[in-house]
Amino acid sequence: MGMMTEFKEFAMKGNVMDLAVGVIIGGAFGTIVSSLVEDVIMPFVAFILGGKVDFSSLLIPLGEVPAGTARTLEGLKAAGVPVFAYGNFITILINFILLAFVIFLLIKGVNSMRRAEPPAPPAPPPAEELLLTEIRDILRQSR
Repeated sequence: MGMMTEFKEFAMKGNVMDLAVGVIIGGAFGTIVSSLVEDVIMPFVAFILGGKVDFSSLLIPLGEVPAGTARTLEGLKAAGVPVFAYGNFITILINFILLAFVIFLLIKGVNSMRRAEPPAPPAPPPAEELLLTEIRDILRQSR
């Protein structure tokens, strides 16, 4: 068996294809959660706190900042200044926590739907088995 044949068998197994679909959907889902955090939750938090909440501005330059460089993450990185961007980390951490929570709710919902489905009734026995059962019952009665 050639290596290409083995690879084709491996790549076409159901689990590998399911995993590939899961990774693709997971990537898109991550984008949705990032948008949820940045476009819905953070503005709402800013409204509650009475001002703009921008974690991306929470940073510490770890080198000399050239004159005229904007003190933003993008400006400092463009100037080649090493930056301890803990605010960016906080945003990514919030994204992860929300993503994990949404996935938890999704799995919990799917599991509850699985439990709600009644088990399928057992299949009726084949005709031969019914006939043999009748013969057995007739033989028992004749004793």
